[in-house]
Amino acid sequence: MREDTGDFRRLFLSGAPMMDVRAPLEFARGAFPGTVNLPLMDDEERHQVGLCYAQKGQEAAIELGHDIVSGELKAARIAAWAAFARAHPDGYLYCFRGGLRSQIVQRWLRDEAGIDYPRVTGGYKAMRSFLIDVTEQAAATPEIFVLGGMTGTGKTDVIADVPAAVDLEGLARHRGSAFGRRALAQPPQIDFENALAIDLLRRADAGYCALVVEDEGRFIGGRDVPKALWQRMQASPLVWLEAPFEERVERALRDYVLGLAAEHIDQLGPVAGFEAYAARLREAMAAIAPRLGGERYARLAALLEQALASQSEHGDTGLHRGWIEVLLRDYYDPMYAYQQQSRASRIVFRGDRAAVTGWLRERSAR
Repeated sequence: MREDTGDFRRLFLSGAPMMDVRAPLEFARGAFPGTVNLPLMDDEERHQVGLCYAQKGQEAAIELGHDIVSGELKAARIAAWAAFARAHPDGYLYCFRGGLRSQIVQRWLRDEAGIDYPRVTGGYKAMRSFLIDVTEQAAATPEIFVLGGMTGTGKTDVIADVPAAVDLEGLARHRGSAFGRRALAQPPQIDFENALAIDLLRRADAGYCALVVEDEGRFIGGRDVPKALWQRMQASPLVWLEAPFEERVERALRDYVLGLAAEHIDQLGPVAGFEAYAARLREAMAAIAPRLGGERYARLAALLEQALASQSEHGDTGLHRGWIEVLLRDYYDPMYAYQQQSRASRIVFRGDRAAVTGWLRERSAR
């Protein structure tokens, strides 16, 4: 039998399959990438046992739990755990603290299904604490480079091309602006933090001499960049990515129009997907209306409606360039120009995609 483990570093670096036996509500509040929730008790069952524990003590609560999870229900859950264990012989199971629930699942698997399956000692709580420490340590990395640039310069493309880089927007499932919402909802905050910490752990294990991240505000959509890391980013050297205006328009068209439409259509189908995508663009434009001013918002909203009509009726996306050009030139560029000027002393390198990518790779190489 493989032994129980408390080697959290190895667990996360190896991507070991893990079975989470906490209740669904606990799992929804925070989990680790790729874990599967196969609970010992569902939310209502856990609630009943918790009340019993508070009123009558642990022994009565354990007895009630065994009464509730018995017979066909117990057999069905053991079958699900056994199927996971057989499909993932290199995996582990865990509960919140690595205590009673995971021990019961472990014992039932052994006694009822003949499977010895190891658990994670300390459970979710200990693994979560470990990952919080990983992020704190990453914030103290000797060198962090922050990649900045105007909207549409292709910062995300550079991040993808630099092995030492961590894609904060990808992990947050949001492009970081009013127009940044994706078709899929953002992960829960704790899931985002856990996935980020695991990514940081892997970069550290790979031995890169510097970490690279994209310039972000404290919030990426509705997700909060961990405070220690964000504060360090604000004091780190800035690398500024440049691109011609026409190229930036085309990249914005690719990401915020073509890509967004494809995501919604893949998820919801041609009709409902297009409607959801169009609504998302309208919502984004309306969100910045107070900063655009009434007259400019009306003009941009009209351009957007014309573009959506042309796209819907003829499959032509060219008219979207109209509102994108105005929005970049009159709204986003002045903001980024101000940011660039106010942080000029932090800029250590500037250039096009090839130059910036090469510079970051060289400075962060192992």
